[in-house]
Amino acid sequence: MNHPAPGAFFVNPLLPKPSQDPYVVFRDGIYHAISTDGRVLYVRSAPDVIELYRREPTVVWTAPRRGPNSKHVWAPELHFVDGRWFIYYAADDGRNRNHRLWVLESAGSDPAGRYRSRGVLQTGGWAIDGTLGRDARGRLFLLWSGWPGPRPGPQNLYIAEMSDPATVKEARTLLTEPGEPWERRGAPVCEGPALLQRNGVTCVVYSASASWTPDHCLGLIVNRHGDFLDRAAWRKIGPVFEPTPEVWGIGHCSFITTHHGGDLIFYHAKTRLKHGWRDRNIRAQGFTWDADGLPQFGSPVSPGVPVAVGNHQSSTIDGAGVSPFKPRIS
Repeated sequence: MNHPAPGAFFVNPLLPKPSQDPYVVFRDGIYHAISTDGRVLYVRSAPDVIELYRREPTVVWTAPRRGPNSKHVWAPELHFVDGRWFIYYAADDGRNRNHRLWVLESAGSDPAGRYRSRGVLQTGGWAIDGTLGRDARGRLFLLWSGWPGPRPGPQNLYIAEMSDPATVKEARTLLTEPGEPWERRGAPVCEGPALLQRNGVTCVVYSASASWTPDHCLGLIVNRHGDFLDRAAWRKIGPVFEPTPEVWGIGHCSFITTHHGGDLIFYHAKTRLKHGWRDRNIRAQGFTWDADGLPQFGSPVSPGVPVAVGNHQSSTIDGAGVSPFKPRIS
């Protein structure tokens, strides 16, 4: 199997054309990435993370012409649970207020193979950006971004235990809401949760502030051995990854550990200092960990700067432009 050498590198953006909401998973020596054009779901696979976004995508699902999940397909994720692949995506009927989370289940072990619909997840209202996680006891949880009520409002992060990968077991619990100034630029938003777990510490890294603005950034809540459903067990830190004079609108991340043992964060960023969604593309870089078990993302690497694939002592080959974040803690 052709893996890149430990000294291999890439440059950002990984996918120069308009693209967003990267989700990458590494399993059995193969990297898989899922994406959407708003109606079709695609999967790319490669043994080399550098080649992943250069591969031709395979269509795995197309939205129906009509119905509650026929329009505005957003932010798909690909998860392997109990021997099957599950795809989680948000969709509506053409009206944003009807956005809900939906699930597909694979027919076999091929993430680019056939899928069947498992229907809509009962989240209790408007929902986007669904992701999965397990606690130390092995319980399965769904996390997502939603409104407090039926009308448009602040986007909060919610969590609920699942009885299986397609069934929410209980009513939602509020994890966090956009109360900090850096979460309210353009609009009060917490969205795009992504779990990052290491040595018993669980971090939920999420996108904050309006996604259409250059101010979009990443925040984090951390849980050290507490109950996932106990809001008091989570501590907010942020911003942990924010714009620079050369990189703007950072959002919607996912994480992998490569076969070399290096940790990578995938995210999208904007190419212009203007409001909008059509100027985003997919990028990645390495990150490290501090003595308290928290991820250190540094600063976003500027386009064209070499990024190492292997073990990451810094986010770039020479460490240029990288500094540990100095978070505000609440």
